[in-house]
Formats: sequence, C-alpha cells, structure tokens
Amino acid sequence: MKLDRKKILLVYPLGYSAEAAGRDISRIANIMPPLGIASIAAYLEQRGMRADIIDCYARPDSDRSIRDYLLAEKPAFIGLSCTTSSFLDGIRIAQLARHAVPGIKTIFGGPHVSALKELLFPRFPDMDFAVIGEGEETMYQLMQEGLDDPAAVEGIIYREGGDHLFTGYRQKPLVLDELPFPAYEKLAGYPHSYMLPIFNYPRTPNSSCISSRGCPYSCTYCDRSVFRRSFRYNSASYLYEHLSYLKERFGIRHINFYDDQFTFNRQRVEEFCGMMIERPLDMTFNCAVRAEHIDRELVTLMRKAGAWMMSLGIETGDPELLAQHRQNADLELLADKIRMIKSAGLRTKGLLMIGLPGESEESLRRSMKYVFSLPVDDFNLAKFTPFPGSPIYDNIRELGEFDEDWEKMDCMNFQFVPKGMTREQLGQLFDEYYATHFKRPKVLWQYVTMLWRSPDSWIRFARNAGSFLKFAWTADRLKA
Repeated sequence: MKLDRKKILLVYPLGYSAEAAGRDISRIANIMPPLGIASIAAYLEQRGMRADIIDCYARPDSDRSIRDYLLAEKPAFIGLSCTTSSFLDGIRIAQLARHAVPGIKTIFGGPHVSALKELLFPRFPDMDFAVIGEGEETMYQLMQEGLDDPAAVEGIIYREGGDHLFTGYRQKPLVLDELPFPAYEKLAGYPHSYMLPIFNYPRTPNSSCISSRGCPYSCTYCDRSVFRRSFRYNSASYLYEHLSYLKERFGIRHINFYDDQFTFNRQRVEEFCGMMIERPLDMTFNCAVRAEHIDRELVTLMRKAGAWMMSLGIETGDPELLAQHRQNADLELLADKIRMIKSAGLRTKGLLMIGLPGESEESLRRSMKYVFSLPVDDFNLAKFTPFPGSPIYDNIRELGEFDEDWEKMDCMNFQFVPKGMTREQLGQLFDEYYATHFKRPKVLWQYVTMLWRSPDSWIRFARNAGSFLKFAWTADRLKA
C-alpha cells in the first residue's frame, strides 16, 4: 500500500471509553477545542502539507471515523496529542491505525510525552516518533525528511534498530506572531461542537484562544515540559486580528483566553484594550490573571474593552501550605484584588486544589474559610495530581501515597494522598467544599442573575439538570 508522505491525520484522544463520555459531567460542562493540534494543522497546510483533525473528545465515538479516513486517504503519518490521562488511549488508537494501514508512522506529542521522553519507548513499541516541545516546525521537518534522515530533525525521539534516540531540544523558539491562526475549520462542527464552562460566558457562539506559551513562574505542581522555562506572547495587534478573524469567519461573540498569565505584559494588554475600544468587535472575553499583575486602572480598562470574568489561581487559602508550592504567596493581596475585580463589575472565578503535599483537614478548613469570605462567583476545585514534568513529581512518593494510574490522572481523582490523610477523608472534604459553595445564598443569587447575564448557560443547565445538581451536591463526575 503506497502512503502519502504529505498527509497526516492529527488525533486528540478521548482518554476513556466512548460510552462513559455521555455521562461525564466535566465534558458536559466544557468542551474546549484542541488548539495545539489546530495550530500544527494550520502550520503544515501553509507549507503545502495536508493535515486533518479528528477530536475524539468532542466526538467520542470516533474509532470508525479514524479507520475510514486512514483507508480512504492513506496518510503516511498519524499524530496523537496526549495528556497523561489520554496517553494510553493514544496508544490504542496507534494500534488501530497500524492494523488498518500497515506502514503508517505514529507520532506522539503533548505534555505527557515531552515530560517522560525516552522512558516511554521501551514500554510502548507502537510509538515510532515523539515530538518533544512545541510541535509546528518539528512536525513539518519530520514529515519532510524524518523518514529518510530522522537524526537531522531537532526535537524528536525516533527508533533506530532496537534503540531510541533523542535529537535534542529545538534551539530556536517559534515567533508566535509569525504563526497562522489555528485551523479551526478542521474541527468538525466548530464552533457549535465546543462550549465554554457553564455560567462562564454571556453569549454564544463562544470559543477559546491562546495568546501566549509558557509561564514565568515555577510552581511545584505545574508541568513545564513542553515550553520549559520560556514565556512568549502574541503582540496586541496579532491578538486583535485573531479575534477579528474569529468574529468574521465563525461569528464568535465571546472568547476565553486560555493563558496562564494574560496580564503579565501590561503594555500588551493596554494596547489590545485600546484597539477593542477604538475599533469594537462586539466581543467579550475572560482571562486568567495573577494578583501581582493587575490594578484598578488596568481592570477598569479591560472592563471597558469587554472583559467579563477573571480567574485567579488561589490554589489554597492556607498561607503556610501555599508558601510551600507557589512564589509570592500573599493571600491578603489576592483577597484585595478579587474584591477589586468584583467591584469593577466583573465575575470572579477561583482556581483551587485539594490534596496538595502537606495538606491536612485543618489546612482545608482554613482554605474554605478564606475562599468563602471572598466574592468568588464561581470556582474550580481540582484534585491535586502530580504530573510528570512538574517539579514535585520526582520526589512525590516521599510526600504521601501515589497511585500512578495514568488513565485516572485527570485532576478528577485522588491519585495522590498526602501524609496524615486518607482518600476517604479527602473525598468527604471535597464533597463538603463544593456543596457548601453551591448552598451559599449569595452564590445562588449570582446563578439566578445568570438568567439574563448568560441565558444559554441556563438552557444547558436545564437539559442536564440532574447531572449538574448531582455534581454540585456530591461532586461525582460520572452519572450513575
């Protein structure tokens, strides 16, 4: 069978059974477009390659679609972008592809692969190549010359005989303003197949956008394997043109900036907001910020430019525990900035974790007291997971009990239990944390106001009321 070396199918694995996807409350509440592989697809297409995408998270029952595409198009490559929890599903899809089209080359990328690198190859013979780090230029070079001279391609691991070799990290980082916009049109059903978290947007259609790569900070729990210690961002003009494109091409009316630090460069944000005010797109946006990089003047400007909600990484409301895991751990400053954001007329969202190393019932109760004292409209409480590539991963077993079951490492399961606690205890406190939040009168009133501030959210809530209420009171991810 002759395979086309200028074609690739890019796949975003689901990570669990297709049957379970319909019961997954986290998926019902939020389906984010796979912007990483959409960016790679756009880059390859711009350089004369053919790249198509199958997103198994948006369309869980995709095995038949993958097989049919491979048999019809006969690409020489299949690329799989994997998180830790979806990696084994990626291996399963690679096996499916090899069976359907003998001779196809499998290329793995994503944070899990970039973190563990060569350690994966002896265990998983269905991996032909791995892309380490950001993938656009590496994938292009791999398709161009990787089958003939893989050693010449920077940023990959490849097999040679019975061995596997890493060609080293790419020496020259990509200039983000030179990249084409992600190939949103390659995502089946975009934008309507995708949705932001419920009550996190005012209008539809809505979508996500990434305007930076990396993070300037080094928190213990964050995976730094893909972008390592770099931090780069698009210019304000590129960002404005990106949103203008999404509005004109797809009718997008609200954007969530999926950046770790949207406001780190103040000048960029001020210039972007100036453009949004002077040349309105009739779009609103959410973003994540750090307390150190906002003030009332900036927040007021962003509100005028269309900012609707800001998220802040609180992680824990216990000061001693926070200081063990994060730089600039100042809970008083954080509280002041949350109140400031709220007083400026924006929704506030807290990003929290439970079960960090050093956690105790006392620290959790201090955290609850702190969070519930703040005007936080919404929050996301993740179950701490020590991902490969995070600073804390290497010595995590010294800090508690760690069950390294990759398929369950999705921040929705307690795979790590800190010393002095039990999994059952963590589960009970997790349920209490969520239930207490949703039962607070001022929080309930905020959700009532969403009837006119986010009417589509209430429509989605009504369709899945049983699932959402069950999660709010019991924090069970999957419906019975």
